Amino acid sequence: MSKSHTPQNISYNINHLDPSLIMGLYKNMLKPRMVEEKMLVLLRQGKISKWFSGIGQEAISVGVTMAIRREEYILPMHRNLGVFTSRNIPLHRLFAQWQGKASGFTKGRDRSFHFGSQDYKVVGMISHLGPQLGVADGIALASKLNKKPSVTAVFTGEGGTSEGDFHEALNIASVWQLPVIFCVENNGYGLSTPTHEQYNCKDIADKAIGYGMESHIIDGNNIVEVFTKVNTLANSMRNTPRPVLLEFKTFRMRGHEEASGTKYVPKDLLKAWEKKDPLINFQNFLINEGILTEPLIASIKDDFTRDINKHLDIAFAEDIIISNATNELNDVFKPFNYEDVKENNNSTELRFIDAVSQGLKQSMERHDNLVIMGQDIAEYGGAFKMTEGFSEQFGKERVRNTPICESGIIETAMGLSIAGMKSVVEMQFADFISSGFNPVVNYLAKSHYRWGQHADVVLRMPCGGGVAAGPFHSQTNEAWFTKTPGLKVVYPAFPYDAKGLLNTAINDPNPVLFFEHKGLYRTISQEVPTDYYTLPFGQASVIREGTDITIISYGAAVHWVLEVLDNNKDIQADVIDLRTLQPLDTEAIYTSVKKTNRAIILHEDSLFGGIASDISALIMENCFAYLDAPVKRVASLDTPIPFASALETQYLPKNRFETELKLLLKY
Repeated sequence: MSKSHTPQNISYNINHLDPSLIMGLYKNMLKPRMVEEKMLVLLRQGKISKWFSGIGQEAISVGVTMAIRREEYILPMHRNLGVFTSRNIPLHRLFAQWQGKASGFTKGRDRSFHFGSQDYKVVGMISHLGPQLGVADGIALASKLNKKPSVTAVFTGEGGTSEGDFHEALNIASVWQLPVIFCVENNGYGLSTPTHEQYNCKDIADKAIGYGMESHIIDGNNIVEVFTKVNTLANSMRNTPRPVLLEFKTFRMRGHEEASGTKYVPKDLLKAWEKKDPLINFQNFLINEGILTEPLIASIKDDFTRDINKHLDIAFAEDIIISNATNELNDVFKPFNYEDVKENNNSTELRFIDAVSQGLKQSMERHDNLVIMGQDIAEYGGAFKMTEGFSEQFGKERVRNTPICESGIIETAMGLSIAGMKSVVEMQFADFISSGFNPVVNYLAKSHYRWGQHADVVLRMPCGGGVAAGPFHSQTNEAWFTKTPGLKVVYPAFPYDAKGLLNTAINDPNPVLFFEHKGLYRTISQEVPTDYYTLPFGQASVIREGTDITIISYGAAVHWVLEVLDNNKDIQADVIDLRTLQPLDTEAIYTSVKKTNRAIILHEDSLFGGIASDISALIMENCFAYLDAPVKRVASLDTPIPFASALETQYLPKNRFETELKLLLKY
């Protein structure tokens, strides 16, 4: 343990504080301490399953929470009980949350502080820790865009500063001058890993230098210093928006969680920090100042004890959750009342790329709370010139160039949604979503199911091969997301569908991955209505009808199907263009297969694990009695997608499809 983490004596200066505030600081530290002590008893009794102790760190949670306004968001960690109690969240709801009861905040679907509450402007963390930092950026961006003088406070630990999300969030906040207070609780250990194995600088506050940010080191066990410093900074940041990094020097007096213990901590270090207990030191100081007396302390504790026991009785009396599969499935997505906006009679010939661009523009005009974010999308117009001219029409506040940090920007989009805004994030190439995979599948996808917070985010995914772009610019990776509950996946093949479905995606309050095949951008054109219109999700398009076989496809592969059929006029097939993969129009598939008695599925993605496998299984399970032949899947080779033309042609299933189709017809 470095000397920089050796505790120093606490000195309090309360001359500038109102007496009622001083008493509030004390009570708000005492309450979570007493709740924790009760929880530790219940843990030993097996009445709760796990506990992350914040004993010894209460001054940070309480000081920060009391220093910012009730209407300002705060994003705590699993050791910040003082945030929740200082925001006066009813204790019985917290107790119910920790017991997995329905009156908690996640209906038994998550535990600990993995939840949020719009009523109390608290947004809890997920176990991956880092994403909430970028989410705070998004909330702060919303306040800045709405010219609302407010700050957002977000917590992490010294271990969390090693994650890429930390650096991305700081960089975004600094570049965009967002009013975020990044609160780092440096308690010496990330579980058992000491700080000198986490970073190689003297102080975490030094990391702000590289991002052009202001930073401060604060005694995290001094409640007065925490409150005073954060209060002063928050007032300044409301008038002059900017991010600030605060490193709170503190210590965790118990294990990372109770099962871990503290055997890895030197005993003399524990004893030294025990003498610096933030609650006991402040209590003794107030006694010496004549503000507290032993009888008054006893009275306050009695009141808290009665309150804790009363709320525990409420939580324990609540029945356990009765599982209901319908309720579970219905809560995966926020209900969306689709508005069917009909197209007008005026249309014009548009390429695929122009139809998407027009949909984006008309949605920007329709939703004044919509923000577009992505690399090079402002003056440059994006890698494919999709947003050319947008920044001139809508301004750079709403059409935002981003740093190259997919994870941080997707998290920022989530923060915008929490603050009541919409966003479209352009992945320059769908391949790059891998750099932001965690927030997509673990934050956006699970948020509504966990605590009812929707993610009003559209991720645009330029994808696909046939353009000699190689392994990192040609993937069609929709299968990564069709298997993730909580995500909607759209994959149009025609300009008309692309525009209407994109408008619906932007209207939908749930996270949507909108795949756009690059090979179609400038090669496919169609008559497209000039005005704004929408198309429903979950409705496939039957673009040709026949009785010989059902052909199921989507994206560029639909055009390969049509080409094969144009060259084989004798094959009379139902051609189903799925258009959306999640939700999937199974009714259209089953109806067609029951008519034709044969099915072949073509997709561009690699064969194993692709969505064709699931569609095939669904057909076998629901239409087996109608089949005259096995269901056939045709897809790309199970290799990365190659660059050289001959290799790419071999990889893609376009040329193999005709052969497989004819073989199936002969079965």
